[in-house]
Amino acid sequence: MDKPVRLALLGCGTVGSEVLRLLHEQATDLTARVGAPIEIAGIAVRRPNRARGGLPVDPALFTTDALGLIKRDDVDVVVEVVGGIEPARGWLVEALRGGKSVVTANKALLAEDGGTLHDAAAEGGADLYYEASVAGAIPLLRPLRESLHGDSITRVTGIVNGTTNFILSGMDATGAGFAETLEQATALGYAEADPTADVEGFDAAAKAAILASLAFHSRVGAADVHREGITEVSAADMASAQEMGCTIKLLCIAERGPDASGAESVSVRVHPAMIPRSHPLASVGDAFNAVFVEAVAAGQLMFYGRGAGGAPTASAVLGDIVAVARNRLAGVRSASESSYAALPIRPMGEAVTRYHISLDVADRAGVLAAVAGVFARHDVSIATVRQSGRDTDASLVIVTHRAPDAALAATVEELRGLDIVRSIASVLRVEGDH
Repeated sequence: MDKPVRLALLGCGTVGSEVLRLLHEQATDLTARVGAPIEIAGIAVRRPNRARGGLPVDPALFTTDALGLIKRDDVDVVVEVVGGIEPARGWLVEALRGGKSVVTANKALLAEDGGTLHDAAAEGGADLYYEASVAGAIPLLRPLRESLHGDSITRVTGIVNGTTNFILSGMDATGAGFAETLEQATALGYAEADPTADVEGFDAAAKAAILASLAFHSRVGAADVHREGITEVSAADMASAQEMGCTIKLLCIAERGPDASGAESVSVRVHPAMIPRSHPLASVGDAFNAVFVEAVAAGQLMFYGRGAGGAPTASAVLGDIVAVARNRLAGVRSASESSYAALPIRPMGEAVTRYHISLDVADRAGVLAAVAGVFARHDVSIATVRQSGRDTDASLVIVTHRAPDAALAATVEELRGLDIVRSIASVLRVEGDH
C-alpha cells in the first residue's frame, strides 16, 4: 500500500461537510479504489471554532490560513468548495503552479477565468477536475471531455438550475404566478434568500459557458453567454404554452454552426423558452437537472439527475478526488485542456430561433394585415396566429417560423411603435421540434 494521499479542504459548508462525511463513511472502499488511504491534511475555514454538528474530524485540522495550508509540502490535492472568484482564484493558481492537483465545484470562477486555471495546471503539471461545477451528481463533464472526445458535438441543451426549474414546474402545475411560486420555493429551501443568481440566469450562464468550452474545444466565458432570467414569465405565458402543447423551461443552449459569413462558430445562450411536451426535457420537474447532448456519431444523449444539494455535489467531488488521487499515485496527469478549435462566439442576433409574441391590439379592420406587414418587412415568416376580441380590444398570439434573433427582435421593436398595438404582453422563444 502506497503512502496516503493527503487533501487540503478549502471550505466546510454544506458541500464541504458532506465531503468529510463521505470520506469518513467510505474510507475502506475509497482506499481500495484509489490504492492508498485518503487523509485530510487540513481544513481552511473562516471560523475554526464554529460548532459543526459532530463532523468526524479532528478539530485541530481547522485553520484560517488557506494559503499556508495549500503551500504545505505534505498536501497532494486541494479541494475547493468555497465558491466565488477571489480569494479562490489565487488559492487554486498557487496550488496548480505548485504541482498540486485541484478538485473544485466553483462554476463562477471556471466561467469567469477558467483559462487561467488551465494554464496554471499545465505549468505545474497538475490535474484540474471540476465535475461538481455543473449539474451536481450527474456525470456530465467527464463524458463530454473524455467519452465523447472522439465524436463531434453539435448542440447541448440543458436545464441546469434546480431553483428555476422548481419554480417553472410549479407554475405549470398550479397556474400560479412567478412571485407566488418563488415564495413557495424559498419556504421549502429550494431558493436562496437572495435568489438573483438563479432567477436572473447568472448561475445557468456560468454552467453554460463550462459546457460549451468542453463540448466545442474552445474557451467560452460567462461574458460570452447571452443571458435572460425567468422573472418576466407570467401565469398567462404558461397558460399560452399549455394551449400549444408546450411548457416553459429555463434552457441553456450551446450550439456549433456557421456565423453570418459561413465560418464555424459557437452560440451560447440562457433564456426561458417554450418547448413541446414531447421533448425529453419537458418532463424534467421539481429541482432536477437534465442535459440533452447531440453528437454526429453518438446521436442524442440525455443526462438526468439531482443537480444541487450537499450530498449530490459531494458525490461528484469525491469522484474527482478518486480520479486525481489515482493519477497522483501512478505519476500521471489527465489529458490537458482541449481548446484547440478556438472557435469565435456567434452574436445572439445570429442565433436562429422562433418567437411566441402576445399582443394587445385595437380590435378594428386592418389590424392583422398591419401586424403581418411588420413581420414581412423583417423577413420573418408567421407560423400561427390566434386572435380573440373583447369590446374595442383584441389579443393576438403569434408564433413565428425560425429566423435570426436580430430579425425577430427588430420585428418586436417595430410592433411597439404601432398605434394599433396597445401593448406587447410577452415575448418568449420557442425551442424544440414543434
